[in-house]
Amino acid sequence: MGQLIYLVGASGSGKDSVMDAVKNRLNSNFPVVFAHRYITKPFALGGENYVSLTEAEFEMRQQAGLFAMSWQSHGYSYGLGVEINFWLEKGFFVVVNGSREYLPFASKLYRDMLVCLIKVSKEKLHERLLGRGRETPEEIYKRLERAESFQVMHPNLKIINNDGSLEESANQFFNIVLDVFQPSIL
Repeated sequence: MGQLIYLVGASGSGKDSVMDAVKNRLNSNFPVVFAHRYITKPFALGGENYVSLTEAEFEMRQQAGLFAMSWQSHGYSYGLGVEINFWLEKGFFVVVNGSREYLPFASKLYRDMLVCLIKVSKEKLHERLLGRGRETPEEIYKRLERAESFQVMHPNLKIINNDGSLEESANQFFNIVLDVFQPSIL
């Protein structure tokens, strides 16, 4: 049986960038799979690689039991497909871009999961949200408020500080993935 690695952090904290950087370091000797999300928003270039669904498509998949986990955030529906359970059964380590708000529910479904929180200072988060140019000033303000409202707590919590360079953050996450992976090959 594999292990679920549940990556969380505020919008703009750098989750996608860190995952991409680590994904590019791994080769076929590492049984690590990075799951994509299904989201009810139009696909945009840059940022997360997700599957764009209409509300009707999402609802149909939800009713058919095609999501292992699903939640609402920022006016969109998010889902992680049941394929992650198949990958876990096959012994893969599965990295998912999760939700801080959904964490208590995910913890009940995947009791031994590892939670990685990407932390970033309010100043750096504000700078990144402005830089990506996807939100209005009001939306940025709401995201900054939301970022401060969550206290992520979990018995298997690892924290990645992403105030520095992407390379530093990617190194932290890569080492966490290696630590999870190492006991399985001993």
